Amino acid sequence: MDRAELSITLHRTGDEAVLRLAGEIDMLTAAQLSTVVNEVLADPPPKIELDLGGVTFCDSQGLGTLVVLSRKASHAQSLLVLTHVGDFLIRVLDITGLRSALMIRNDQPTG
Repeated sequence: MDRAELSITLHRTGDEAVLRLAGEIDMLTAAQLSTVVNEVLADPPPKIELDLGGVTFCDSQGLGTLVVLSRKASHAQSLLVLTHVGDFLIRVLDITGLRSALMIRNDQPTG
C-alpha cells in the first residue's frame, strides 16, 4: 500500500489565508492538515479558505478533522470555508450529515 500524500500550499493576505490541498485527507495526513491550520490560527485571519480542488480522497478521519478545524476557527473568530469541493466529497458530507456543519462555497456558473 502506498503512503497517502497530502500537499498543502499556504497563501496569506491581510484578511485571509488560502490553503490549497492536493492528495488525500485520511488518518495518515489529517494531522498534517491540523498542524498547518493551527499555525494559521495562531494569528487568525477573518477567513481561512481550504481549496479542496486537488483532494482525491477523504476518509472519516479527514471528515472529522475538517469539522474540528471549522469549530476551532470559529472559536478564534475566523471563518473556515471549503471551496472547490468535489462531487464525491459533497456526497459523503450529505450521507454523513456533516454538510450542515461546514461552510461550503462552490462557485457555480450562473445562467
